[in-house]
Amino acid sequence: MSGHGFHVHGAHDHEVEHQAQHGPGLAQSVAIFTAILSTVGAIVSYQGGATQNEAMLYKNEAVLQKSHASDQWNFYQAKSTKGHLMELAANIAPSDKQEYYKKQIEKYNEEKKEIKAKAEELEKKSEEANHQSEHMMHPHHRLAQSMTLIQIAIALASMTVLTRKRWLFIGAGIAAAGGCVLWALAWLA
Repeated sequence: MSGHGFHVHGAHDHEVEHQAQHGPGLAQSVAIFTAILSTVGAIVSYQGGATQNEAMLYKNEAVLQKSHASDQWNFYQAKSTKGHLMELAANIAPSDKQEYYKKQIEKYNEEKKEIKAKAEELEKKSEEANHQSEHMMHPHHRLAQSMTLIQIAIALASMTVLTRKRWLFIGAGIAAAGGCVLWALAWLA
């Protein structure tokens, strides 16, 4: 508002003039720094959650395959028991019936071979899924550590604005750099 040589500046006008003369202040630098860190933190957090979910899916698959293998081993045991009963029957049966029981024993032995192969294949699938689950958890730990350092950096940056202590801002930068290094290591290892 101007009138008769008198001009009143608002707070905004004063800040614009100050920025034009002195460049961005500490508060603006911290705000930009914090916004960038928040974005990086959101990405790291998403990746950490995604790797954890994938690890859980693989672990569930491992448990499912192990359960199927257990079912096959139970089936194998049942066939084995039947085979033993046929051996017992062959030993006590009259000679004209023994041939029938011997054929049954052979049949159960053949069935056991197929069941055993299937059970071993399912156990192998379970081990592979379990290995994949463990592999997916490796980056998750680094991502969690990275996110912790990024959160520390944001907290230090916030305290910088309140206290105007530049050394806190330097600490925030170091913590942010550490978080970014761990983020990169999560995918390189």
